[in-house]
Amino acid sequence: MSDDTRLDSQPQTWAPPAPSSAVPDYVRRSDPGMEAYADDFMDGLDSIPTYRPTVGCIIPAYNEAETIAGVLDSLLQQTRLPDVIHLIVNNTSDESVEIASHYAGPHTRMTPSGEQHTTIYVHDIGKNPDKKVGALNYGDSLVEHMDYLLGVDGDTTPEPDAIQHLVDEIASDDRIGGISAVYSIDDSALNSWMEKFLIAGQRAQFSAFNMQNLLKGRNMAVLGGQFSIFSTQALRDVMRDSHQRTPWVSDSEVEDSLLSLQIKSAGYLTKISARARAHVGGMNTLRSLDAQQVKWNYGAIDLMWPGQRGDTRGQPFHPNLRLRWFEHLSMVQNMTTRFLFMVLLAWSLLFDAFVFSPLWLIPPLAAVWLNFRVAHSMEFRNKRDYLFVLLIFPAELYMFTRMGHFVRAWWKFFTNQQSDNWAAQAKAERGKGSAWMYPFAIAGAIYAALVAGWELGPWSVDLKSDVLYVGWRVLGLLTVLQTAWMIIKASKRYKGYKA
Repeated sequence: MSDDTRLDSQPQTWAPPAPSSAVPDYVRRSDPGMEAYADDFMDGLDSIPTYRPTVGCIIPAYNEAETIAGVLDSLLQQTRLPDVIHLIVNNTSDESVEIASHYAGPHTRMTPSGEQHTTIYVHDIGKNPDKKVGALNYGDSLVEHMDYLLGVDGDTTPEPDAIQHLVDEIASDDRIGGISAVYSIDDSALNSWMEKFLIAGQRAQFSAFNMQNLLKGRNMAVLGGQFSIFSTQALRDVMRDSHQRTPWVSDSEVEDSLLSLQIKSAGYLTKISARARAHVGGMNTLRSLDAQQVKWNYGAIDLMWPGQRGDTRGQPFHPNLRLRWFEHLSMVQNMTTRFLFMVLLAWSLLFDAFVFSPLWLIPPLAAVWLNFRVAHSMEFRNKRDYLFVLLIFPAELYMFTRMGHFVRAWWKFFTNQQSDNWAAQAKAERGKGSAWMYPFAIAGAIYAALVAGWELGPWSVDLKSDVLYVGWRVLGLLTVLQTAWMIIKASKRYKGYKA
């Protein structure tokens, strides 16, 4: 009887194949031929190549001479290298191309998983009317045949394992169309107190936004262009469903937010990574911060507001915009309570009717508790993040700056001002422009008029008393609701997440 016949007549219970160095005892006992077969089978199984998803990295760069070397260095130090890196330089007037050219060509790196290779290409596409959007779409045309597109800003430096985490997460679930890294603002090279204040505020703002998304099932409202990975199949589906020739379109102030909405509408998930982290460049001046935030807020309003405006259709009920609505409504409440408190306080002092109550300390203490939890949730927190919260005044002052951005964005939207907000941001980063002061000047004028009218107007004592009585109770109700909401948010478990 042949070996094959004996094997058929003695059925064996199937178990997962063991490595050739650990052939099961029952195989050794049954037949020496079976042992040889098992060795050959395992050798053949081991020789089957494991599929490695391909990743094409694109970096749109505009005047990034100061940061581009650090970005490329951080990408070459990754535990999982991109298969190719395309640097798309556009509209530049500095030495970005010259600096990047030193990195052009093939690169090899030994990693824990073995030797890896990548190639860096530097493209200077010259004058580009679509700015960053044009550079992104140019890069997409170069990597559309790959499995994933990794978008990186020209001032973003990822942690060494960031790409590995993003690839592992997106490759594990075909439902995912894109994943954003957890962003933090780099505060390692700051000079003035103003820079330290602004960066601390932006770090707190980013951290709060990240944690909100992490706690909502890691569903990300915006796949930020700073460091996000996209399924190229999802991008193709977006172009098909939206009748676009390119994934990104130039008729939106927030091209990344719009693409995130479109990916979600195409049936994919948009996520934030739980582990991949990247450090992004912050705005170091009030001008540049205002221009950036006005652009972001204006673009978000354009997506949120119902109706058709040009080629953009408002989608007020889109699931990715719920957090945006909440942010804007919260800002309205913050503006109302603070301005009303300042007016009522001035009127009460002028009327000799001011009476302090210890209960007034509860709202600021609740705010400090909430902000402290946000600061403590940061993966790369430092003493400056804690001081920003515990000193109260810096966090409150930064909130007032955000109010100015908010007012300017809504004013531009409702007055239908046609302006290039990308150009405005670039101008502000060069230290030009004074539009950021307008909301504060107008608010100061309104406040002064209300105080002067209270003091000089023909108001009777009884009328002033009634106004203060009603005003303080309205403010009290709003403050109680706001404080309760802050306490609820501060009491949430963060489930081990780090923002």
